[in-house]
Amino acid sequence: MLSYASAPVPVRSGFAESHQRFWDRLARPGAGWTGAERVAIAHEARAAARCDHCRQRRSALSPHIVAGRHTAVTDLPDAAVEVAHAVMQDAGRLTRRWYEARLAEGLSDGQYVEIVGTVVALVSIDRFCRAVAVPEHALPAPLPGAPTAYRPARAVLHLDEAWVPMVPMDNADTPEADLWPAGKTGNVIRAMSLVPDEVRTLADLSAVHYLPNERVRDASACQGSLSRPQMELIAGRVSVLHDCFY
Repeated sequence: MLSYASAPVPVRSGFAESHQRFWDRLARPGAGWTGAERVAIAHEARAAARCDHCRQRRSALSPHIVAGRHTAVTDLPDAAVEVAHAVMQDAGRLTRRWYEARLAEGLSDGQYVEIVGTVVALVSIDRFCRAVAVPEHALPAPLPGAPTAYRPARAVLHLDEAWVPMVPMDNADTPEADLWPAGKTGNVIRAMSLVPDEVRTLADLSAVHYLPNERVRDASACQGSLSRPQMELIAGRVSVLHDCFY
């Protein structure tokens, strides 16, 4: 079980519990990848920091002018390695054309969303470990089984909203009704709704790292020792430093 008992600062119990839930899910088959492939995606995301190809692309005027291949550490398809490394190292310069090239190489839109969701969750946990001065957790042993191939029946692609199909905002009468209990949400959350479990993981982690999704629009909402203005000041500053679109 994941624990932060060795951290030199106090850590609320909810963090370890939420992180463990993602670790357990990471080991299981998802919608488009096996458990072994999902864990391999996490390995690639961590390895991207040591990838010479990623380093060269980050220093180039455009990542698309740099030829070569990633230093892969798994046998995942090249398209999956590219997504894991690029999302981890240069997410701010990804384009629709780049995404469509990955589909042409054989990735499905659902597999793409699942890689993005896996990397996003992994980054939040790995960076938390760094922040509280504990080693990154060892990745879990994968569990057997085939991908579920689940796809929300009402997911639709609107090119003016996103690169990928999304569950409609009004989803009260669907199996995805739990994704945004307040009845509305931002596209930053809807963007992963083609693989509903990615939204559920995001919500679970957000509830301890930030706020429950349904309380984000409440200006008085806060948790822990920080006030809401303090939370937003830190979040805004970090976003600027990382060139975050939002």
